[in-house]
Amino acid sequence: MNFPAELKYTKDHEWIRVDGEEATIGITEFAQHELGDIVYVDINTVGNKVAEGEVFGTVEAVKTVSDLFMPIDGTVLEINANLDANPELVNKDPYGEGWMVKIKLSKSADSLLSAEAYKDLVGA
Repeated sequence: MNFPAELKYTKDHEWIRVDGEEATIGITEFAQHELGDIVYVDINTVGNKVAEGEVFGTVEAVKTVSDLFMPIDGTVLEINANLDANPELVNKDPYGEGWMVKIKLSKSADSLLSAEAYKDLVGA
């Protein structure tokens, strides 16, 4: 399983890639593996300020529907429109083309888990 070192992680299995004052967010390879085949992604929070721990959307898999939790306070700038027609991108490339949202950060992401800490959390 892949745990890119340049990313930060949450206990709820989201990842965040920080680039200055903006960040890209998605779900981890572990999460998509546990969910199974992703069939629908529902995110309609563009322009919204979303606090750390709040739900910013849902992901539907064959087995279940799961909430997506914001890893850090921020304003949603963009949603990955490619997921509307191709939700399976989350399974195929969770850290690349399967990203979910881009946000403007309201605070530092330093408090999130490192790749090693997340790896320990999921027992990998």
